[in-house]
Amino acid sequence: MTRLLARTAIAASIVLGTPSATLALQPPASAPATVSEFDKRAAQLVDLLDGRIAFADYFDPSFQKAVPEAQFKTFIAGLIAQYGKPVAIDSATPTSGRSGTVLLRFERGVATVLLDVGVAAGERVTGLRVTGVAVANDSFDKVAAEIAALPGLTGFLVAELDGAGIRPLASANADRQFAVGSTIKLYILDELAAQVAAGKRKWSDVVPLSHFSFSSAGTANWPADTPVTLQTLANWMISVSDNGATDTLIHLLGRAPIEARMKDAGHSDPSRNIPLLTTVEAFALKGNNFNDLRPVFIKGEDAAQRKLIESNQNRLTLANVDGISFTDGPRFIDSLEWFASPNDIARLMVDLRARQSRTLLAAMAINNGVGPVAAADWTYLGYKGGSENGVLSMSLLGQRKSDGKWFVVTASWNNPDANVDTGPLIGLVTRLLALTGKTTS
Repeated sequence: MTRLLARTAIAASIVLGTPSATLALQPPASAPATVSEFDKRAAQLVDLLDGRIAFADYFDPSFQKAVPEAQFKTFIAGLIAQYGKPVAIDSATPTSGRSGTVLLRFERGVATVLLDVGVAAGERVTGLRVTGVAVANDSFDKVAAEIAALPGLTGFLVAELDGAGIRPLASANADRQFAVGSTIKLYILDELAAQVAAGKRKWSDVVPLSHFSFSSAGTANWPADTPVTLQTLANWMISVSDNGATDTLIHLLGRAPIEARMKDAGHSDPSRNIPLLTTVEAFALKGNNFNDLRPVFIKGEDAAQRKLIESNQNRLTLANVDGISFTDGPRFIDSLEWFASPNDIARLMVDLRARQSRTLLAAMAINNGVGPVAAADWTYLGYKGGSENGVLSMSLLGQRKSDGKWFVVTASWNNPDANVDTGPLIGLVTRLLALTGKTTS
């Protein structure tokens, strides 16, 4: 029918003496291509980040609830501080009419952005996730300089693991002790795997969820003594850094065996973590409710500290954690924390890999810390991070896809004077990982 109508129109124009017969004989212009909802929103990304499109006009209410505008702006400010201003959309590749991948160019890098558009009125964005940033002509030296420029104290290590050997590729302050927060939980995982290997326990053993703590993503408000397996506790402890699972494992495995495991794994200054504090003990001691005990604990030797903890077990509980104390900034991160150097973490990764435990490695791989795009060069990628006010630590164990070699990438950032922003260090560690995935070694 379309062809018939076209012929009729052409014939009529000739008969009527159209001024340009050549023009009249041209086929009719094709209809404009349909622009998908994904394409529309992808094209607006630069304007959004530049502030020319309002947050509420671009994002669906569901996204606004999950990621408040202030949090989103802080994240974007971190990206811009590290990679420069957004410049252009290099490509927008849809996986459907409402989802796809956008390559967003900044002045000093290209970000991979996963974008999802909703179906509700206004067809606003329901999901936006930056999974990695590639930097042209990047190098370990460039990343090292940017890490060094962060306010406060920083250190990192990139190294190949060859059996028990550690061959550094790049590093700075690799022997310095840093507050590492929940990264210390890898020592607990190591001891759990060791007890399983020795036949003392099984991953499938069912135990009660016996100890609760502050800021527990997985076990918050769970009933006391809920039966869970050891594998479940390990998965929670590592993947979402659940503190209730962590403290349950510490009490189950014993402080002394975990402390001994830390020494056996090559920690260079184990006294910094002896006695090994549970998370609720650390949070309690940092708070204003324990202004009397805290200075005594900090000044004490290992034995005195252990005695203080043991004699105050009835006070160092979740009910006595003063959450208000953690709203203003860093709290005693140089004296009341968990500590390790980048080299300590590398030696720990050697120990973890030597366990040859699929369950252990699987727990570390649930949350790889950097997303699917950054993990593309790796057959295996395990991760544990740690953070609190003024503290950020990221540690990865990976097997390179190109040659099967194993590597550790670890970095720590401490600032006792101000909170640290996660965005910059995540970007820098992602770049270290990308360089390691492609470096000939």
